[in-house]
Amino acid sequence: MTLDPVHFEGITRLAGRIRQDVDASDHRAFAQQVWEEWLDPLRADGDVLLEPLDEHRRRMMPVDEAALQPDRFETRHGLDSGTINPTTFKNGVVLDVAQAAMSAVPSDLDLHRGRTTVMTVHTNDAMADLNGDWTMFDEGYTRGRVLHAPRVDRYETAVVHDLALFLAESSHALDNADIVSDLLVMDGPVYPKGLLNWANREPELRDLLAEDERPRDVIENYIRLVERFAERDVPLCGFVKTPITRAITRTVRDQRGNAPWVNDAAFFSQVLERRERVAGEDGPEYDRVTDALTFTSWFVSRGGADHAMSTLGDAFGIDRRLPPEAYEVTFCVLYDPRTDVVYRLEAPAAFTADEDQREAILMQALKGVAVERGPPMAVAKADGLAQIGRAETDALRGALERAFDTEADTTYDDERWGLLD
Repeated sequence: MTLDPVHFEGITRLAGRIRQDVDASDHRAFAQQVWEEWLDPLRADGDVLLEPLDEHRRRMMPVDEAALQPDRFETRHGLDSGTINPTTFKNGVVLDVAQAAMSAVPSDLDLHRGRTTVMTVHTNDAMADLNGDWTMFDEGYTRGRVLHAPRVDRYETAVVHDLALFLAESSHALDNADIVSDLLVMDGPVYPKGLLNWANREPELRDLLAEDERPRDVIENYIRLVERFAERDVPLCGFVKTPITRAITRTVRDQRGNAPWVNDAAFFSQVLERRERVAGEDGPEYDRVTDALTFTSWFVSRGGADHAMSTLGDAFGIDRRLPPEAYEVTFCVLYDPRTDVVYRLEAPAAFTADEDQREAILMQALKGVAVERGPPMAVAKADGLAQIGRAETDALRGALERAFDTEADTTYDDERWGLLD
């Protein structure tokens, strides 16, 4: 499939028509208005969905200054989990395999070798019982188990993926919690938002979350993780590389009738981007200023997937040993103009209630972004350790086909484009 020059020109001409109807300067001005007037606090149906944790403001730090500042935490550990993505076999089995790993800065090779592996299996065979205990392999460096996923009529792939990913991640974190002495940075949110979002999806997933202990057991792992770190007075946070929250965008759209941003990250990019006026061929233009990182103050979030762990929710009835407000998600947003990327830094309120500690967490993240021109080193290393590459995924799927004496159930698109990893 190719685009001939005439097709390319026609498409760009269509884009030009769109540009005439979409005024980016109006969007930027509206974003500034929302920032100044809507977020202190953001309300919906009488509930406070978002409010500043401290002073409501934007800040900036020159890139060089951010990179050269001292580490706020002597050691940093990262945590991530990766999967092969759900695979359906011709014998009716749907499964996903996840592995979780923890990184350390400075490096700890024994820790890096450790893994937690989970295979989550969905089958329509009512007689099957595939749940198993944890077993050890790789000379004791890795432990793994099989989890029999709850039976569903639809969404099998979502169920096996989310359960495998978050059970592996939370189990590995709990198993290695005492190794972390200064700071744990999770690659992604601090709670399993894939699972928490079941409550806002189709009735079958919502009912499953309310009635089945298996997804609630995984969520409970994250609650216990927060408690374990709070008891030891060691902070944990989450570094979200691709934030897709929509609490602000959705609320503004519902109340104003229009919100031109795809999600909250797009909103924050317009709030945090600095621009300067320059002379262009057709008149004045605006260039992005790239000499400083910009970032927001901290907010408490109670909307969307964050609702369940907030004081507005009940954590699905799971027992909580700390005051409910300690589990609330707090966050700030970082913007790197060099790459035009928005990151979300979040942590349970138990670790950000203290002003000095939340500032230390923020400054450590800023230094990491400034130095790495991307996620901090602890996060990048954890991502590399946990990631299951395409070659390994293909080999593992082949081994599973032989173990099951069946084949993966492929479609025409799989043959045309290759199985997605």
